[in-house]
Amino acid sequence: MKFIPLLATLTLSLVAVPAAAPLGAAETSNHVGVGAEPVEGAEVILDGTRDMLDEKWTYWEGPRFGSSLPIKWKIVPDPVDGGTCLMTDDRAADGGKYGAADIVTKKPYRDFRLHIEFLISKPGGNSGVYLQNRYEIQVLDGDKTKHGMAAVINETESPYDAYNGVGKWNAYDLVFRAARFKDGELVEKPEVTMYFNGQKVHVRQKINKVWGGPNSGVDGGNDNGFGITDTPQGLKLQCEGHDVRYRNAWIKELDLDDGNTNF
Repeated sequence: MKFIPLLATLTLSLVAVPAAAPLGAAETSNHVGVGAEPVEGAEVILDGTRDMLDEKWTYWEGPRFGSSLPIKWKIVPDPVDGGTCLMTDDRAADGGKYGAADIVTKKPYRDFRLHIEFLISKPGGNSGVYLQNRYEIQVLDGDKTKHGMAAVINETESPYDAYNGVGKWNAYDLVFRAARFKDGELVEKPEVTMYFNGQKVHVRQKINKVWGGPNSGVDGGNDNGFGITDTPQGLKLQCEGHDVRYRNAWIKELDLDDGNTNF
């Protein structure tokens, strides 16, 4: 009986927050961190089932692609909470051959709000979340450098202190704005704001290039990664032959013409 007035109080407090962000304050407060539920209008893209994996994902057939459909990644038990999750298990990527068996959403995205959860099973586990199949948010246990955990790779320092550690679920929540072009020329760099396990770690971070070369993602081989093209692309998850697991991924398309990713 006390739940309704408590909810009303929460709603009033949220309304009082200045509406300067592209998403509502309630979407920040209640939909960030491990176990976060989708915001209104979001599309669930990973729910721990094989049907959704096959429906919404495929392999990225880049220059190093070495696997074949159907997707070899496995649906496995969630080692923490029960249920099922997705495991980056594809032998084509053994030895750290990123690009050999990476998976990407069939649907491309421009500007968006993303939530995704990952668990690294063993020390040194390595994967990555690629925005627009270009810009990597690193998933790498043990690395606290600009190439390390939760870094916008090679662009920011790793906010490693927010990491929950091996064998535990972690969550990325972010708003991404794609690069903007005029008459075919890049006029505004891509930008991202991100929470890591509920902590705000990157704010309106500009991204200068695609890192890692042609095997890493779209445009990686164009002008040393600076030759970004004006095309939406899918969300990509990287396979490097490690046991990294993903679950509870959802995405909401946005239109951020005001240039502000902060939320």
